[in-house]
Amino acid sequence: MAKQKKQRFEGIVYSTANDFEYVDAEGTAAEETIPITQQKLKVLLDRKARKGKVVTIVQGFVGTDDDLNELAKKLKQKCGVGGAAKDGEILIQGDFKQKIFDLLTGDGYNAKLVGG
Repeated sequence: MAKQKKQRFEGIVYSTANDFEYVDAEGTAAEETIPITQQKLKVLLDRKARKGKVVTIVQGFVGTDDDLNELAKKLKQKCGVGGAAKDGEILIQGDFKQKIFDLLTGDGYNAKLVGG
């Protein structure tokens, strides 16, 4: 059974309203970043479709792309590796699961380790 990727704007097809602002299921606008203490981040490892290379993924960030890129930049600098931020996820090259978890919880994020 394949996992289904959750769409960002579920149920919205098209809007002709000039002042339309999408509000997600939690009631926050998609363009504003919720406070650090309310962020529910998941830190996990993945090696699927990456030719066996390990990637640390941070999922669950709710906010603007600028804030997501800023957090990704900080994590990449602290770990000394490359990565990317896209689709609400942060990808860090290598196995830095515990280090990233410690950095996030130290900054006040509500982070959780996923997987073994």
